[in-house]
Amino acid sequence: MADPTNTACEPFRLVRVGQIMGTAISLDLRDSSVTTSAVEDVFAYLRGVDERFSPYRSDSEISRLGRGEMELAECSLDVRQVLALCDHLRLTTGGYFDARAHRSNGLLDPTGVVKGWAVEQAGWMLDAAGAGNFAINAGGDVVVRGRPEVGRRWRVGIRHPGQRDKVATVLEIGDGAVATSGNYERGSHIYQPWTGRPAADLLSLTVTGPSLTYADAYATAAFAMGSDGPAWVARQPGYGAFAVTLDHRAVWTPVAWDIRAG
Repeated sequence: MADPTNTACEPFRLVRVGQIMGTAISLDLRDSSVTTSAVEDVFAYLRGVDERFSPYRSDSEISRLGRGEMELAECSLDVRQVLALCDHLRLTTGGYFDARAHRSNGLLDPTGVVKGWAVEQAGWMLDAAGAGNFAINAGGDVVVRGRPEVGRRWRVGIRHPGQRDKVATVLEIGDGAVATSGNYERGSHIYQPWTGRPAADLLSLTVTGPSLTYADAYATAAFAMGSDGPAWVARQPGYGAFAVTLDHRAVWTPVAWDIRAG
């Protein structure tokens, strides 16, 4: 918070970072009217999501459900809603998004959408708390509102998949979402649903659009589609794609380019 004795009074900015869902989740908030307790509630909510959905925790609802130790009707409302969403996405993506196809062992794993869905929920929590200008970044899955300062939009850098210290492009957005899929950071974890082999036709694929829930899932599905992925994303109303091919060429669709150009 700005020093009240400073007559120059800098614009308000609160930055909070937590290690959740196996990644750093950061909040950059520009509204001084939002209470500290509202921010704490957001991070507590995200930790709760991790506890319910993590396939790496033996006591999570998802792990217990996958092992047959509990019935779907016994699960929390969040889990039931996300699994229903996964069924919807499996149909709308022609099977390329499948909660059982992204890990080679075939176990139930909705993580291809959970992080984006949870961060979008967190954004709505901040909306309800009166925030109008903020960015949440969860390991490259980003939701933003408003402006970081007067006359400037949020800038989201997309890491170059082949050069860790460089960005492939920078997107400038106001209200919206950005999600990226690729095998360059976590290794092969997205699989072709028909062959069971790791998707390997692209180095990375980024999706932009109004909803982080769908941008996250679309990025996973389109990456599995390979070279056909960007065109498929472009057919989803309001969404666009930016991809880096195996030979390091950039491919984009009109919506993504319009957002990038500002």
